[in-house]
Amino acid sequence: MNVPIVVAGFVGATVLIPDSKNLAAASPDPGGALSSVVGLGLLLWAIIEAPTEGWSSSEVVAVGVTSAVVLGAFVVWEGRSSHPMLPLGFFVERRFAVAAAAEGLGTFGLLGALFLQTQFLQFDLAYSPLSAGVRILPLAAVLIVSAAWSPSAARAVGIKVTVAAGLVAIAGGLWQISEVSRLTTSYGDVVPGSLLLGLGAGLLIPTATNSVVGSVPEGDSGVASASNAVALQVGGALGVAVIGSVMSTRYQDRMAAALSGRHVPTTASRLVLGSLGGALTVASRVGGATGALLARVARAAFMSGQQVSFAVGAAVALAGAVLVLARLPSRARARSVSGAEGERPGEKGPS
Repeated sequence: MNVPIVVAGFVGATVLIPDSKNLAAASPDPGGALSSVVGLGLLLWAIIEAPTEGWSSSEVVAVGVTSAVVLGAFVVWEGRSSHPMLPLGFFVERRFAVAAAAEGLGTFGLLGALFLQTQFLQFDLAYSPLSAGVRILPLAAVLIVSAAWSPSAARAVGIKVTVAAGLVAIAGGLWQISEVSRLTTSYGDVVPGSLLLGLGAGLLIPTATNSVVGSVPEGDSGVASASNAVALQVGGALGVAVIGSVMSTRYQDRMAAALSGRHVPTTASRLVLGSLGGALTVASRVGGATGALLARVARAAFMSGQQVSFAVGAAVALAGAVLVLARLPSRARARSVSGAEGERPGEKGPS
């Protein structure tokens, strides 16, 4: 299903997007590229594996510390390199740094929520993958509409208010789903929160992207666009990892307590503790009253985990809104034509 969309995007980009390049572009930065990939990869591995290995396990701690060292080395390298792939001077400009941070904090909750919502719809409510996808479409529809309105909103009330409103909407959507997760939940219960997520994403992402890309000289648009994509992807990856880990930890704690004192085969125990899908598979094989009880307990443990993990995502998005209101300028400045011809943000001109 994605292939026609990608083809249409490719054709549209080729025909409609004006060309932009830096005529004095520097050499590639393989050292920066390698250290950034290794550092982020190690960080995500540590977060994802922590619920299984234990947050205080020597392996997780060692990998986490190594990731911090490698990412620190990346920053030092970029600061000293004569041709960095990410000029650190860009971060002096708040329209670049704060907007990128806002995107990361927003997609943290947004993509983490979608990761769990697909499991909720398929395993807890027993929808097929196609039916679950159809029920996520209202979120996408609201996102498309609000994204189309976001430039008008930014012109009317400013970048700051528009981006902050998007983050508040995401936080509100996550909080609403978190609260209804306390009870037996149906699809209709989570629709209001899902619509708020779509509204927030539509206001946040286009507006923040325009701020990031528009804050650098036109010749550096490629670097800014790549940085913007990294902010979105890293925020989303961390959201899936952290929110998924919080969910998994809560789920495993509840299920371990439920299985305590019962004789359960090792293979079945691993499946039950591994995920809601695994627990439901075991329940269907066991059948009868015991299987029904296991399925009911597993679904309750999953919803308890969803409640806590969505509340974490809401808190992160709300923190992003506070950051934006405190630090993001409300209006854009005129940009220079090329990084080769003008100063980059954070660079001083000749005295």
